[in-house]
Amino acid sequence: MYPVTRSSARLGLRELAPTDVDAVFAIYGSPAATAHLSFEPRDREQVEQIVARSITAAAATPRTEYALAVTEQETGALIGFGRLALDPHQQRGATLGFALRPEVWGRGYGVETVRLLLAAGFDDLDLHRIWGARSPLNEASAKTMGAAGMVEEGTIREHVWKAGAWRDSVVHAILDHEFPPSS
Repeated sequence: MYPVTRSSARLGLRELAPTDVDAVFAIYGSPAATAHLSFEPRDREQVEQIVARSITAAAATPRTEYALAVTEQETGALIGFGRLALDPHQQRGATLGFALRPEVWGRGYGVETVRLLLAAGFDDLDLHRIWGARSPLNEASAKTMGAAGMVEEGTIREHVWKAGAWRDSVVHAILDHEFPPSS
């Protein structure tokens, strides 16, 4: 499926473009935005490579990764990054990830972003199961995924190596028949 475009009342999902590097860097280069992610803040060159790889992956056949810009409808500004990655070990399954610029936290954009990603996965890609993992300390992400209908399933022990130590991940998932159809 290319190009991906989805929208809600306040947000949109779209394919990444080369001009998005600075906006993605504002997320992936931010210590606050990456505090609970599985990696340390990236430098600008690393973000350029991530955006370039994402654009290349969007043209792949078959497409297995959907790395998307999250934009505000009103301004068109890129305020987040969302990702669905098809799981090669699970038929009709994918992992979900998302990150938003810290200055837009607390506005409900996380729930809207997750719902848009889930709608793309279930409605457009005909997926059966979508799951995401979070840091055990990231209560905001727990609330966001729960509000979007995802169920906490359990903990993957010592799943991520970050900042010189192992960290657990808490898994949340949702099945196609649990997600309400888009109107």
